[in-house]
Amino acid sequence: MSGEPKLIRGWATAEGTGRFAARFAGSLPGHFAETHGLRLSSIGLGTYLGDPTAECDALYTEAIERAVELGVNVVDSAVNYRHQRSERSVGRSLARLIAEGKARRDEILLATKGGFLTFDGEEPADPGAYFEETLVKTGLVRPEEVVAGCHVMSPRYLENQIEASRSNLGVETIDLYYLHNPETQLAEVTRQEFFRRLKAAFEALEKAVATERIRAYGTATWNAYRAGLEARDAVSLADVLRAAEEVAGKSHHFRAVQLPFNLAMPEALAAKTQRLGPECMPFLHAARAQGLMVFSSASLLQGRLAADLPDGIREKLRGLATDAQRSIQFVRSTPGITTALVGMSRREHVEENLATARVPRLTQEEYRGIFS
Repeated sequence: MSGEPKLIRGWATAEGTGRFAARFAGSLPGHFAETHGLRLSSIGLGTYLGDPTAECDALYTEAIERAVELGVNVVDSAVNYRHQRSERSVGRSLARLIAEGKARRDEILLATKGGFLTFDGEEPADPGAYFEETLVKTGLVRPEEVVAGCHVMSPRYLENQIEASRSNLGVETIDLYYLHNPETQLAEVTRQEFFRRLKAAFEALEKAVATERIRAYGTATWNAYRAGLEARDAVSLADVLRAAEEVAGKSHHFRAVQLPFNLAMPEALAAKTQRLGPECMPFLHAARAQGLMVFSSASLLQGRLAADLPDGIREKLRGLATDAQRSIQFVRSTPGITTALVGMSRREHVEENLATARVPRLTQEEYRGIFS
C-alpha cells in the first residue's frame, strides 16, 4: 500500500561486511573474522533486556547507533523482545545510520527470532482475550499448536512473524532468522511430534529464503544443546541438521545456532552433549565440524558477570579495565564462537564493552591458561 513505509532493500554481503571491517582494520586488531563469506564483528549487540517503554526505546536506538560507529556489525533481536519494541528500535537505528551515511545495509548482519507469542507494543489488560482475538479467531494459530501457553512454531505463525519482523526492522530481507527456543515444545509433545513440527517449520523457513524474506535460518536455544543427553529438552544437533536436509537436501539454508555461553555457563565447550557418528563431543566441536556459525547469548549473564570476577580469572585476562570486558574477552576468544552477543541498551555500556575489541583476542595458549 502506498501509505506503508518503504522497506530497505538488500542484505549483508561479502563486499559490504568487508568494507565495514576495513574501516576498523587499524584500530580493532582481530575484531573481525570471516565466516560463510561474511566479515563479522567478534562482539554483537543484543536487545533482550529492558522495559517496554519509550524511554528504553530511545536508549536502545542510541546504543545501537553507537555500537555500529564503534565497530559492531552484528545486531540480534527477537519479535517478542519488549513486545516488538526492540526490533523497532533496531529498525530506527538502521534507517538513521543509513540516512546519515554511517553504514550501509550490506554491511550489517541483522538476526531475529520467532516462536513465542508476543504482544504489540505493550501488554494488554487481558492477555488471554488478546490472543484469542488476534490469533485463534483469525485462524492464525490453532489451540493445539500452542505449547506451555506461549510457544508456537507452525508454518502459518512463523510466516506471520517473519512479516512482522520485516516491518519492525524496516528491511525487505532479514539476514538470519532463528526458530526461538524450539525445545520449549518438548515440554508437551513427543520427540516424534517435535521433529515433525520442526520439519514443517524448516519448510516455511526455506520458503522464506526462496522469496528473499530471509537469507538463512537456524535455532536460538537455551537448554537444547547444553542439556545432558538424556534430558527431556536435550536436542541433537545432528538430528536437527538431518531434518533440514530431509526438507531441502544438502543445499538447505540452516546456517547458525545461538546458545548461552559464558564464564559461568561453559557447557557448550566443556560438556559432551552431542553425538557425531559414534563419538560424543561438546556442542562447539560438533557445530564446528558441521561448519555452522555460533553466536553466544548471555555473554555477561544478564550483567551478573560484569563485576566481582574471581582474582584468578582477572589475572589471566590481562590488558582489560573491567570485569565486563574480561568476560566478553573470554567468550569472543573461544574457538568456535563466531560472535559474542552482549545486551547493551545504554551508550556508556556500549563504549565500555566495545573497548574490549581494541585488545587482540586471546591466543590459544592464553586461552588454555585460563583453565590451568
